Amino acid sequence: MLRIHFSPGDFARVRFLARPAPLVELKLSLMMSRRRDSALLFGRWRRDVGHSLPASTRPLWDLLQPDRGPAFLDPVSGDLEEGLELVRGTPGTVIRSDVAKLERPPTPWVRALIAQDAHAWDLLDRGLRDAYQSVLATSWNTVRERHAAEFTRFALSSAEHGVEPALAALTPGARLHEATWHLPASRDRDLHLAGRGLTLLPTFHWTHEPLIGAWPGRPLLLVYPAGPGLPPPRTATPPGDALADVLGPSRARILRLLDHPRTTTELAARAHLSLPTTSSHSAALRRAGLITTTREGRSVQHTRTDLGRMLTEAVPA
Repeated sequence: MLRIHFSPGDFARVRFLARPAPLVELKLSLMMSRRRDSALLFGRWRRDVGHSLPASTRPLWDLLQPDRGPAFLDPVSGDLEEGLELVRGTPGTVIRSDVAKLERPPTPWVRALIAQDAHAWDLLDRGLRDAYQSVLATSWNTVRERHAAEFTRFALSSAEHGVEPALAALTPGARLHEATWHLPASRDRDLHLAGRGLTLLPTFHWTHEPLIGAWPGRPLLLVYPAGPGLPPPRTATPPGDALADVLGPSRARILRLLDHPRTTTELAARAHLSLPTTSSHSAALRRAGLITTTREGRSVQHTRTDLGRMLTEAVPA
């Protein structure tokens, strides 16, 4: 059993990452491809992954095991390039510490990584990029959609019932008793937040127990299995703009333009629409709760609501 102990202030410091983290999802999908559980649901997916991974990804298996992998491989980042930069900047001392936790002798390539050998790091960068293209690229939109749905579910549950009941309902078998969150796990472990807070990140390839990321001075990261328990389909994204299909192209364009507040005149110019048409579309978005409108002097300024922001992030252009 995993037990996470909250201090009174920690419940106010629970946050849910707004977007999936590419390298976290990639590492867990590669680990899942080497596991033998959930064979009925993941068997075909594992075979497909095994056949599609190019030779450039083979060095990664020196670091990844079915139940563990070094923390430096999967920093939390908003996109792949940012994550790869963070990986590349990992100090050798951190790599040495992470590799020691694998409890197996490092291969010559891993020793070269620890020594900051440029060629070894190029191999790691290429392996991660090619693994992402083979395993995640065609299913990434599905991962984002499932993440947005999980984010919304937790946000609505927290707003309606409170953070503690939302945490208790986050994963099967979880419960919260006297400020301690109990989660099913293969070994006993107690973690005390002690005021540093907790960050939640769902994953959609990993179906085993929740995983923990702990770094000094930073919130505890809990990565937990979510979604239907099936691997996201590895199919190409259909062409088109799903947000425009729902709202119409002009309203979708206006909503996306409101990444920061704009006046009606600014929106009309950027969206290439007339002022009356822009006002009409803005009114419809406001009635739907996707934007707010305030008057400042003679001008009207529009701002995207949290719901509008969540919608644009869930359905990127």
